Amino acid sequence: MKVVFSSSPRRISPIVLILVIVVAVGVLFAHPHQAKGVLRAGSARTDITPEKPIKMAGYGSRTQLSEGIHDPLLARVVAFENNGKRLVLVSTDLIGFYGGTADQFRQIILKEFKLEPGELFLSSVHTHAGPGLTIDKENGHPNNLEYTKKLEGTLVKLVRQAFDDMGPVRIGTGVGYSAVGINRRQLQFDRSGNSQIRLGRNPYGPTDKEVLVAKLTRPDGNVFAALFDYATHATCLGGKNLIVSGDVMGLAEQFAEKILGEEVIVAGFAGASGNIDPWFRVLPAFNTEPGWIPEPVLLGTLLGEEVVHVFRDIDGLSEGGRIAAAFPTLELPGKPRNEGEIGNDQPPTPLNITAARIGDIGFVGLGAEVLTEIGMSIKAASPCKHTFVITHCNGAASYIAPEHLHIEGGYEIRSSPFAPHAAEIAVKQAVKMLHEL
Repeated sequence: MKVVFSSSPRRISPIVLILVIVVAVGVLFAHPHQAKGVLRAGSARTDITPEKPIKMAGYGSRTQLSEGIHDPLLARVVAFENNGKRLVLVSTDLIGFYGGTADQFRQIILKEFKLEPGELFLSSVHTHAGPGLTIDKENGHPNNLEYTKKLEGTLVKLVRQAFDDMGPVRIGTGVGYSAVGINRRQLQFDRSGNSQIRLGRNPYGPTDKEVLVAKLTRPDGNVFAALFDYATHATCLGGKNLIVSGDVMGLAEQFAEKILGEEVIVAGFAGASGNIDPWFRVLPAFNTEPGWIPEPVLLGTLLGEEVVHVFRDIDGLSEGGRIAAAFPTLELPGKPRNEGEIGNDQPPTPLNITAARIGDIGFVGLGAEVLTEIGMSIKAASPCKHTFVITHCNGAASYIAPEHLHIEGGYEIRSSPFAPHAAEIAVKQAVKMLHEL
């Protein structure tokens, strides 16, 4: 066969052009995963510092209103989307969503953005130096009621901004370690030799020192967000403090953003830290002694520096993977608060568990103050390469402790509405969900 190449330009027939377009469109629709399989993400951040003095949360003995602000409180959102599935991670510099506010805020956000229940992680860093949210019009302070109502609209707006910021994302994770958190279940003896577990410092008790960090960039390498997860109470400041602050976790977020650049949003999440406090705990105020570094600033900076170190070492970013999520409410064995005996007729205690995966990255949200052994068990049994265990998430069911600690007793055990074997059920369910996803 003789093939002749013509050097003269020739016009394409309109019919041929139409056929080419039809074929191209057909190829596109024949391979929808090429268009839909791209992981996309967006982020947003806003100031949620109270504009008026408010009733502060975290210590029942503190009845005064706040008297000043040390550092701003912020809310941050990182949202993901892939093939119609979404995942919205909300981090707030608050103590948590107590008194029915978790359900109310969740319903508003889920309805506004038509999210499935498992697609929203509404969480806080658990600072004890911020406002308490309330929807109790009879007993809530007017300033706190006003603050809570305003926050509803603020978070809706923030989630919308994160969705508007959506674009292709590359994501990677890394792990570091920090000694900022310390087990607080301290064994003490009285003069008669009687022992009890008190809140203090137990350097020999278990702690989860892992600092888990996720790095998010655009395909061109431009960094726009990071996530980190660390297990500690944000209780450097105690009940005598009347100055608003994000405490250890909030200050770590702010430090990392300052170092990485203000265009990078760094959202922090409280890991399983029901029995973990900062190394320096429940101090009466920020120490302004000349030359002294205030403890919340010192520990927040130490944690923030580890976040930055891990962040900078993350390479080998991937294009992510598919999103899957689930949200059940478990009815776990319950017990009376502040009572030693558990009756056979004790009603169950509900616990919200949220599980999600983005490729090989897992997320478990627990609507309670979870003791650290529980979080460590979930991470050890998780099928994911790395698993963010996020507490104070989508609920506020008080403390849940592993069975062996119920023998020792202590504040967390007395306060807990969960029976001793409830924790094992919760761990198994969380791991099961990750496998099923």
